[in-house]
Amino acid sequence: MDYKYIIIDSDATSNLQLMHYLDEHEDFDFLGLSKTSGEGLNNILKLLPDLVFVNLNKSAEECFQMVMELHQYVKDMPLVIGLSKTKNHAYQAIKCNFFDYWLLPYSELDIRKSLLKLKLRSPKEDKTPHTLCLQSYRDYHYVDTNDILYLQADNNATDFIMTDGSRINTYKTLKSFEQQLPKSFVRVHQSYILNTKHVARINYGKAICSLKGQKLQLPFSKTYKENVDGLKKILSKNSISASN
Repeated sequence: MDYKYIIIDSDATSNLQLMHYLDEHEDFDFLGLSKTSGEGLNNILKLLPDLVFVNLNKSAEECFQMVMELHQYVKDMPLVIGLSKTKNHAYQAIKCNFFDYWLLPYSELDIRKSLLKLKLRSPKEDKTPHTLCLQSYRDYHYVDTNDILYLQADNNATDFIMTDGSRINTYKTLKSFEQQLPKSFVRVHQSYILNTKHVARINYGKAICSLKGQKLQLPFSKTYKENVDGLKKILSKNSISASN
């Protein structure tokens, strides 16, 4: 599961920089932006984020009051990180139980350390089921999602191609499975959804993806190039670069 966050900041440059840094961390999802503490309180109560970033430069007291007020309305308080150009508000932030306090301009190292500390303190459990039930009339297949290589559209049906070479036919469209599968599955073509755990190569020149231990090369299309870029980002993040 991902960490959901909102930003309370009237400085457009500051909040854009923050979102840029957090985009590098796949498990942090942006929910919304508020320019005032009042808007921020409403967004927190409505969206129930895990994490709130508050810029304290212009209206620190209002922001501290908002954080204290939150205790009246929510049982599980979001973690709050204060942002400021100075250390002037650090003591008050500690008194209000802020999770962290970042000095501006942003430091990539400080952000990385703070987010890693957050994950240790509040780990997110992946609640996505790893067993998928594939039903075809009165025939039920229970498969481990890790054993799925890719899904292939077949008109209004979908074939699941497994790591052991077997193929399971289902009478649902490829689109109907997109939201049911774990995040490791990425749609790269009108006809294909890949399990990223089995991707060995992405060739942009030929617009193909190769799978580990498989001779078959699957195409990706311009329509889903953004998904392929995201796939490359995920794979690169978990690998050691040895490029020329």
